[in-house]
Amino acid sequence: MVKFLIVRFSSIGDIVLTTPVIRGLKQQVEEAQVHFLTKPQFASLLTDNPYIDKLLTLKEPISETIREIESEEYDYIIDLHHNLRTAILKRKTGIMAFSFNKLNFKKWLLVNLKINLLPDVHIVDRYLDTVKHFDVQDDGRGLDYFIPVDEEVVPEQMHAAFKGKYMVAVVGANHFTKQIPADKMINIINQSGIPVCLVGGKDVLEQAQLVEQNLKVPFLNTVGKISLHQSASFISQSAVVLTPDTGMMHIAAAFKKNIISLWGNTIPELGMYPYRAGEHSKQFEVKGLRCRPCSKIGYKKCPKGHFKCMNLIPTEEVVSHMAVIIK
Repeated sequence: MVKFLIVRFSSIGDIVLTTPVIRGLKQQVEEAQVHFLTKPQFASLLTDNPYIDKLLTLKEPISETIREIESEEYDYIIDLHHNLRTAILKRKTGIMAFSFNKLNFKKWLLVNLKINLLPDVHIVDRYLDTVKHFDVQDDGRGLDYFIPVDEEVVPEQMHAAFKGKYMVAVVGANHFTKQIPADKMINIINQSGIPVCLVGGKDVLEQAQLVEQNLKVPFLNTVGKISLHQSASFISQSAVVLTPDTGMMHIAAAFKKNIISLWGNTIPELGMYPYRAGEHSKQFEVKGLRCRPCSKIGYKKCPKGHFKCMNLIPTEEVVSHMAVIIK
């Protein structure tokens, strides 16, 4: 038996992006035992993953987590987070580790000096490169997301219009500069002409209400009302997903959905665009803005005050591509 501990503390999208590594180790390494360590608030993402033998959650103080790791007698740590905390875990336990190269300096060059030295490689493939020592190969199956049976939803039971094709629109993102402006989202949805399910967390309730009040198509506003798994269930049954650069985008990619992604302060060249999504997926962004990317993560407001990276994305082009998908 070979015993692995994969470490990725956060967040939703980043954890979903690790799933090919989880599956690869479990299926391609003989007698592999695969454990996963993450923060408690993200553990539910992986509870139904059949390729994980045990799920550990980060405890405070970190010494408790170190003791738990030592008691498991792992052969290897696969560090896909690679920060100060994981450095402490690796140093204190002394377990042989293989660590993901985050390329932070190259990201800094891109964000601050607009010099792009990043490889043209998706982060998933870079994650997989971390376990090449074990001859784990890309199996071509993309991302995984497993919805517990009791979290599945039946959209048409909530609204008769959802018996046919519908769109999922992701309201909000962790940072304002990643969010699709409400007026742009409203225009895209109304011009698409198909029912829409709004999904998102409690932090964007006001924005969701603003969108809802201006919709002219049948809708379900589930923002702040349902679980992440239930949102994923809506996504899995949708015809198209309208989303900014968020964790929901990666969940949609796991279901091979056709994704229309609108990019604000971040750019696909950072390596976290939808991975092996539906064949009609398309990314929309404003190229040539000297201020973009202004961050690899995001801000509470546009540093320049104009938010051109989102506001200048042509709504008519998005709607036109939406029509191709839903015809």
